[in-house]
Amino acid sequence: MWPLQGSALNSLLTSLLLFLTFASFAVASAPASFCKCTCFSNSTIIPLDPAKPESSSFAGNLARDIADLVTTDNEKRANSYQALSCNDCNRKFCLGYDLPVCKGAKEDDVVSTCFQRDSRKDEAIVFIFIFATSGLLAWALFRPWVQKWLEAARERRQYIPVAEPGD
Repeated sequence: MWPLQGSALNSLLTSLLLFLTFASFAVASAPASFCKCTCFSNSTIIPLDPAKPESSSFAGNLARDIADLVTTDNEKRANSYQALSCNDCNRKFCLGYDLPVCKGAKEDDVVSTCFQRDSRKDEAIVFIFIFATSGLLAWALFRPWVQKWLEAARERRQYIPVAEPGD
């Protein structure tokens, strides 16, 4: 049925698994940073990530054009700033961002908090763990039936009817 059998198939599957594991680490990006500015009792979350690199592909240009159509005022203001880090998330940053909720606010009325979302690498590790654990649990659940089926299949292959001497 399979053109590859035995150890060749095992080495191919192992190589594929290693390739996918290392590919997930290569694609993983740094965690996304955000600054939460709270003026009075209203909060606004501002992305601190650097501007995305320009893409020359058709899909990249199309995505950028669509994003330009739906860009909000906050995103337009964020584009005027350079790449920022959590060190830049402070009261002065929030007041200098000209947020509508912060109109007339003084430094004492502003609270800034920086937080990060999980990176793709962290997400990949969690999904791989969940997938591996689920697979092991499924194998533990179905193993008795699979072993019985395999044993019955082996016995069927070994059975060769012998003709009766009177036939």
